[in-house]
Amino acid sequence: MIEDSGSRTEFSTGAVRDIQEGKGRMDLLPLKVIANLFSDVHRDFFLGIDEFMQTGYKEGLYRALQCAIENVFGGDFSTATIEVSIHFEEGTKKYGERNWEKGIPLQAFVNSALRHYVKWIRMDNNERHDRAVLWNLICAIATCSMHPELNEYSKERTNVNSEPECRDN
Repeated sequence: MIEDSGSRTEFSTGAVRDIQEGKGRMDLLPLKVIANLFSDVHRDFFLGIDEFMQTGYKEGLYRALQCAIENVFGGDFSTATIEVSIHFEEGTKKYGERNWEKGIPLQAFVNSALRHYVKWIRMDNNERHDRAVLWNLICAIATCSMHPELNEYSKERTNVNSEPECRDN
């Protein structure tokens, strides 16, 4: 079951999400420093997300996703796919069908993926953090293609007069 604070953030796109205030802003941490605090098996997860945040390239998110599948599901992509599909189903019950596709800023996905990954490492069992990590990364990658204007990281690195984009490597 997905935890629910009862409070929602509604984005300009019409998508809604559980409010993130009070949960910490993992996306503001210096991830290269944080990466070095964790063992080698977790380091690539943080470095992949940091790479995305610094460059806007989806490759970093894919790297973090692959690392999460390796660490969380032992590299079993079939099981990971089934488990994340359950998270999509649970999200439908909470937010309605395909809510995330309306558009959620990438910062929200990145922040949440980082938080759920650390909670998974810490072995918190209040919800399925393993599924939530994958869900946030998959939705972030898909959002790059579906809503490139929601990539705050790319906006910071593009000309003010040009349209921001999630770049492929």
